[in-house]
Amino acid sequence: MSNQPKTYNLLLKTYNLSMSNIGLILEEKAADIGNFLVGRLLPFRQKRAVGPFVFIDHMGPTALKDYQNMDVPPHPHIGLSTLTYLFEGAIRHCDSMGNDIVITPGAVNWMTAGKGVAHSERTPEYMRHTEKVLHGFQLWVALPKDLENGEPSFSHTNAEDIPSWEKDGVFYKLIAGKAAGRESPVPVYSNLFFLEIHSDYATEINIGKDLYGESALYVLDGTVNIEGNEYGSKQLMIAKEATLCSFQISAGATVYLFGGEPFPEERFIYWNFVNSDKTVIEKAKENWNEHRFPLVPGDDGYVPLPGY
Repeated sequence: MSNQPKTYNLLLKTYNLSMSNIGLILEEKAADIGNFLVGRLLPFRQKRAVGPFVFIDHMGPTALKDYQNMDVPPHPHIGLSTLTYLFEGAIRHCDSMGNDIVITPGAVNWMTAGKGVAHSERTPEYMRHTEKVLHGFQLWVALPKDLENGEPSFSHTNAEDIPSWEKDGVFYKLIAGKAAGRESPVPVYSNLFFLEIHSDYATEINIGKDLYGESALYVLDGTVNIEGNEYGSKQLMIAKEATLCSFQISAGATVYLFGGEPFPEERFIYWNFVNSDKTVIEKAKENWNEHRFPLVPGDDGYVPLPGY
């Protein structure tokens, strides 16, 4: 459509700050997928993963007319879990395990592909003829080696069940994993954290002692100041060390911290397939191309394998 946003190139800023804990500053690039402007933050050639997180999409915010809808037909995944978290809008998730559920803001969809799953993502029927906004995250989390080829599973966690708390006027939400002495009910399979932080006023955040493994900070709104350097929205900061010890946050800012313990084995990615064994990925490519993946009940759409 002529009113779709243009595709922008990735801008990379590498800072050589010997006293800074920040290793890479990755500004989100944008890609058009249907009606959606999606910021792909990981992977990147200089940093393929942060802890077990191997891929991050920032979807929108995109305003859709009453004739525009999200329609991503059935497509496959292996070797990972997908985490979908919305700020605005709604997505109907249907998968080959028979799950059919609408995710709304604040809730978490956690789908574990294991040896193979197919799913579709579409605008729910009750919103298809209305104006709407879609805005959220989708993250891919690699699985431990012994679970990469296991049975697929799915979990939906309601917004009210996500741990949230306030400390010194700052609001925290633990979307997934463990951090700050708390644990999210989202059924993750490795040591990780995905944490939302919001403040109505400018203040300093000291949370490094509550994190572990590798960590990164994404600025959704507002700015953060780290060791005298200011970073704005749609920037991803990946720490040199295991933790981001402290940073200043502007009034009204919202940021996300994610990371955890990395796996000892490298993870390979092709399209929607993640695995520590390239031969497994090649087999998945063949299986999808030959229509051997399980079907999504009631949805006969199909996303072709790239290049075929």
